[in-house]
Amino acid sequence: MDGKAKILIVDDDYIVRLSHARLLSGSDCNVEAVWNGADALVEMERQEYDLVLLDLRMPGMDGMTTLRAIKSRWPSAEVVIITGYPTVETATEAIRLGAYDYLAKPVPPDEVIKVASDAITQKRWSLQQDQVARPN
Repeated sequence: MDGKAKILIVDDDYIVRLSHARLLSGSDCNVEAVWNGADALVEMERQEYDLVLLDLRMPGMDGMTTLRAIKSRWPSAEVVIITGYPTVETATEAIRLGAYDYLAKPVPPDEVIKVASDAITQKRWSLQQDQVARPN
């Protein structure tokens, strides 16, 4: 992972997509946003993302199904669930499936920035550890 972090926002609420994109866009990140799980997988095929901010309740493919698909096909991608319908069961399942974190909406702007930064830092650290474990 060199240069700018690539972040994908997946949420059916336009305002959420727009606000998260505005918060995270800048010199350190390239941000794209889609409105459902199927579009997220298409976008991931087009370009691998370092971090996915993923809603759970969306039309068509829900967030948990999308999470499973992302972690199956792109296991190094960090995924943060951000949902307006949090439950202990979905939080437990999301973490079991490999989500980096699970947040309940509404999420304050500083928390969105912090979790994104922490997840990207985790990904960079994991990639460095993989390189150390597999010398050339």
